[in-house]
Amino acid sequence: MNSETSQIYQLALAGVQALIPYQPGKPMGELERELGLSRIVKLASNENPKGPSGKVLSAVREVLTEASRYPDGNGFSLKTALAKKLAVATAQITLGNGSNDVLEIIARTFISEQCEVIFSEYAFAVYPIVTQAVGAQAVISKASAGGEYPCYGHDLSAMLRLVNNKTKVVFIANPNNPTGTFLTTSQLYGFLTELPEHVICVLDEAYFEYVSPDERSDSIAWLTLFPNLIITRTFSKAYGLAGMRIGYSVSSAEIADLLNRVRQPFNTNLMALSAAEVSLADSEYLNETIALNQQGMVQLTNAFTALGLSWIPSKGNFITVNLGRSAMTIYEDLLKAGVIVRPIANYGLPNFLRISIGTESENTFFIDALINVLD
Repeated sequence: MNSETSQIYQLALAGVQALIPYQPGKPMGELERELGLSRIVKLASNENPKGPSGKVLSAVREVLTEASRYPDGNGFSLKTALAKKLAVATAQITLGNGSNDVLEIIARTFISEQCEVIFSEYAFAVYPIVTQAVGAQAVISKASAGGEYPCYGHDLSAMLRLVNNKTKVVFIANPNNPTGTFLTTSQLYGFLTELPEHVICVLDEAYFEYVSPDERSDSIAWLTLFPNLIITRTFSKAYGLAGMRIGYSVSSAEIADLLNRVRQPFNTNLMALSAAEVSLADSEYLNETIALNQQGMVQLTNAFTALGLSWIPSKGNFITVNLGRSAMTIYEDLLKAGVIVRPIANYGLPNFLRISIGTESENTFFIDALINVLD
């Protein structure tokens, strides 16, 4: 690095200077360019393997004629649909360019350099990124070793012990990414009752729809009891709109008002707003997605059992498998076979790969490739 570049870097915030950017799953086009493969299966980014629904495609085509116009900056129509479905007021909703955008808005709204932010070991990589970007102090709670809470998951008791007067935000993902671990209703509710009111709890429910209805927490109902609670959800996973970038949070009206002051104008685009509204009402597509995920989970876990591999039980649309040795070589060999999965050494799990649940044929392609690589 030359002196001019060094001087420029010194102008940035200290946290930004040391920040390691988020690394997404390898794009299919990049692997195709590198290796010239005829078939590639991507099971790296927890996307919906069904693709967008026909209803969504029709809605997007219809609004494309208005692409020269700015979208509704307040997202009135989508907020109205969400409010009706969730039984909340539209004033409680904040829309984002994916729920990732909402997480960043929360950080810029509530966190400063004097604050501490708590999240779990093996939790979503964006939590440390947004914390460091605003210059706050990250406090990482050791993951559970089993017992009261799932192994590799959040240890809520340990997280509570880390709370002090400097704590401003606690991030909790349920189900968690990349481990797929899940906290029960009683565990989460108990945590919220003990969390001081000066601490914002962000409950990240990006994979909420994949949890069976009898196990889901009615977290939206808790908003009247806990004014410091923010729930984030997304259309990227079960609704199949990852490429559209649309997500949202639900909170008290007061918190939503603050978030919407920081939110960029027109942070959600015309096509995404229309697609999300249509997908919200497409229960047939959602049910098919969940069924496909359940079938694929069984297919992969059966294969892992046959191969003598252990895995972390998952409530999401992915599963994290323990290879018992460094996973990077296996990841690279799978790439050569045309399969893209997710190495998670950056999460502190160097022996694990995270596998998104695909279609039956995609899962089979991966399983066959894994058998060949392990042999």
